[in-house]
Amino acid sequence: MKHFFLIANHAKDKDLEVTREIAEYLRVHGAEAVIRDGEEPGEKRHTDPSEVPADTECVIVLGGDGTLIRAAGDLVNRQIPFLGINLGTLGYLAEIDRASALQAMDILLEDRYQIGKRMMLHGDVWHEGVCVQSKVVVNDILVSREGSPRVINLINYVNDLYLNEYRADGIILATPTGSTGYSLSAGGPIVSPDAELFLMTPLAAHTLNTRSVILPAADNRVRIQVGEGRDGSTEHALAVFDGGSEVSLVTGDYVEVRRAERSIKIIKIRNDSFLETLRRKMH
Repeated sequence: MKHFFLIANHAKDKDLEVTREIAEYLRVHGAEAVIRDGEEPGEKRHTDPSEVPADTECVIVLGGDGTLIRAAGDLVNRQIPFLGINLGTLGYLAEIDRASALQAMDILLEDRYQIGKRMMLHGDVWHEGVCVQSKVVVNDILVSREGSPRVINLINYVNDLYLNEYRADGIILATPTGSTGYSLSAGGPIVSPDAELFLMTPLAAHTLNTRSVILPAADNRVRIQVGEGRDGSTEHALAVFDGGSEVSLVTGDYVEVRRAERSIKIIKIRNDSFLETLRRKMH
């Protein structure tokens, strides 16, 4: 590899000190390294695909899993491999830490890496028969209540066939990669990132049936529809994509989720297995 694009989380790399060091190291060793334009501290700026040079072979993300996930969603159609450098706590996607960053650059420059793929989800938001939003996510899509704390009625279908319904704070639809995120906090299972399936985990459900539902990703469409409120009133909810972009929903609206056509490509430098990373992360 000789052509790199660097994206930094300014909150974790103030003044881009680490980012500039890595870019300079790559340039000294004969590579091209472009740093994304600056942003205000604390801003979660999206990456415009037109900013990324056409010959880019690798996107290096400095920050953590959240920074990498956001960049992957922005650049999904470019299908460029990502390498995450973790500048915070241990991550699952951003496997390289600050101390081993330059060693990882040597491995990239010498083409001694592997590339793995992680499935993504495609979500469409429907209002009165019209698709008003489409997003691709790495981790999860959340449908939850909006406003005051209360449960809402969520009706679930798979391939247009009724599955069940929950009175809950919300429902999380997660990828295997997202199984170690919000779904895990809600009591969902941990799934190997190499698997190809959906996780459907209720959030604080008011029922004894609070188990996650696991479905194969191939040829399945999951629909989560917002039901009526108490006494037939209009309910208000939110669809949240990878913890960022939000779309308001009302009774009758629904989110339809399927496997995305594209996957995220993750560069693997170390030989650590998912289980080894899991042990370190979970102590």
